Amino acid sequence: MNQVVLVGRLTKNPEVTDLTDNKKRTTITLAVNRPFKNSDGIYETDFIKCILWNGIAANTSEFCHKGDIVGIKGRLETNIYEDTDKRKIYNIDVVAERVSFLATNKKNNEKETEI
Repeated sequence: MNQVVLVGRLTKNPEVTDLTDNKKRTTITLAVNRPFKNSDGIYETDFIKCILWNGIAANTSEFCHKGDIVGIKGRLETNIYEDTDKRKIYNIDVVAERVSFLATNKKNNEKETEI
């Protein structure tokens, strides 16, 4: 079973790419806190890249902004490519199948309405 569930804050505004055949791809990065403290008593954070396609991509890019909290349900996808030295590079992304908008960053929304 390949299933991932994440809840975190957007580290920046979603990045939208319009592709051929009217497809949209949106990339977001989630800051997800680890559930335990390190030796200094601080919660560490992982920054996880997520890929969204088509309808999910369009809605997320329209309604979500830096600092908002979102939930992601998706799957891991591994991409393999060779670098210039012919070494295999493995890249793992989260491909979102569902996005839940959980909380907005009020500071960002107030700034947007003032402009």
